[in-house]
Amino acid sequence: MSFLEEIQKRRTFGIISHPDAGKTTLTEKLLLFGGAIQEAGAVKSNKIKKGATSDFMEIERQRGISVATSVLAFNYRDRKINILDTPGHKDFAEDTFRTLTAVDSVIVVIDVAKGVEEQTEKLVQVCRMRNIPMIVFINKLDREGKDAFDLLDEVEQKLGLRVTPLSFPIGMGYDFKGIYNIWEKKINVFSGDNKQTISEGVEFDDVNNPELDNLVGKDSANTLREELELVYEVYPKFNKDEYEEGQLQPVFFGSALNNFGVKELLDCFIDIAPNPQPKMSDSRLVDSKEEKLTGFVFKIHANMDPKHRDRLAFVKIVSGTFKRNTPYLHVRNNKKVKFSSPNAFFAEKKEIVEESFAGDIVGLHDTGNFKIGDTLTEGEKLNFKGIPSFSPEHFRYVNNADPLKAKQLYKGLDQLMDEGVAQLFTLDMNGRKIIGTVGALQYEVIQYRLEHEYGAKCTYENIAVHKACWVQPEDEKNEEFKEFKRVKQRYLAKDKQGQLVFLADSPFTIQMTQSKYPSVKLHLTSEFE
Repeated sequence: MSFLEEIQKRRTFGIISHPDAGKTTLTEKLLLFGGAIQEAGAVKSNKIKKGATSDFMEIERQRGISVATSVLAFNYRDRKINILDTPGHKDFAEDTFRTLTAVDSVIVVIDVAKGVEEQTEKLVQVCRMRNIPMIVFINKLDREGKDAFDLLDEVEQKLGLRVTPLSFPIGMGYDFKGIYNIWEKKINVFSGDNKQTISEGVEFDDVNNPELDNLVGKDSANTLREELELVYEVYPKFNKDEYEEGQLQPVFFGSALNNFGVKELLDCFIDIAPNPQPKMSDSRLVDSKEEKLTGFVFKIHANMDPKHRDRLAFVKIVSGTFKRNTPYLHVRNNKKVKFSSPNAFFAEKKEIVEESFAGDIVGLHDTGNFKIGDTLTEGEKLNFKGIPSFSPEHFRYVNNADPLKAKQLYKGLDQLMDEGVAQLFTLDMNGRKIIGTVGALQYEVIQYRLEHEYGAKCTYENIAVHKACWVQPEDEKNEEFKEFKRVKQRYLAKDKQGQLVFLADSPFTIQMTQSKYPSVKLHLTSEFE
């Protein structure tokens, strides 16, 4: 198979939603259709003892949430599909933002009863900023929820999307009868008795066929006919170009837990979702069809396997072919590196691969050379844009609770911060360490992982910081900057990259500082022009 055919086969996408909308369950069902797993383990259900394939950290199992982004790949109808399952919990938002730099399209999962929730709004905003193509999946139709048209309105208004339904529910909750697939013009009748394997639908070309009355009952059939007329009148016709430009979002209805409407989503997704897309670097636009390899690290995960101390750097291949045992340039370090065991993923299983192509995600064993945002190339010096650190929302001093384990603590902190779990700031004045996180739950995760993976214990102490601002002086030698450093000395720290950071205790302080020292710019992200 030629290099270009390999790239055409690939679809790399992320699934985003509010916690509990059923994202992990949907991921599982997609794997089920790809023949990648034989039975799906619902994440929360106690009846099914098998934990979800994509949640593998103990904390995730205890709380029924996804904490780490996991990569799952499978083949379906001769396409190679890569799913990046992201944490829905808002405390892990930063991980999700970074993951969105590595996907070519997105599926947004919405809970039929709760509608659009705050976390979904934030993530969709990021997708819209980058014009990522989106498909919306409205989940849990076997429960009582909002009216289909109300939900479509809500999606349009709250998320600012332009939608067109490609499937439509027949009833909902107790009278949920099935789904009419507008995309393929057929009906799937819901029986609700099969949650873990795949059931077949009934094909129907024409909704006016009287046979429909026998299948779902006369009232439901008439309601469906009326609703479909309305759908065709009100919503725009599906247009692939508009979808790919992020201007139109198709909507599917279903129930992931009952395996219903998932196949329709997958079949349509495969037909319309984009191939690997070009990506902007600091020097030029890199096209996925180029022969030479380029790729970037969007995530680092330490200790994926508790038995071995390993770190895995997740690399999204932007162009070319990644080959095993071939030297590539690590741009930031300006060193050639080669990898004897690059991994491809399948949830918890990893396999060593000989070659991977643009669009794929490769896991590289790392002894501490990689940071998030690093680029690998065949020799060209370029860096991919758009993987910044955001200012954290929460700040705490971190103290060592076991003096004999200081070395383990610093090593653990060092590695966890490289993963981007949180950010570490070291005060200039006394060298005390401060951890900044996007969400408070991260502190628990850090404490848990330090103890279980590094054998170190830490305690936290509150500190009054509102935001971390990255400092950019016009001229390091001018008096104003020296004055700024002298006056603000107690609030200055260095981040992990050694950049100067000002820890401001309130929005007012930031404002005052900016007006008092106009030549010193303060930024809320670490990447600035």
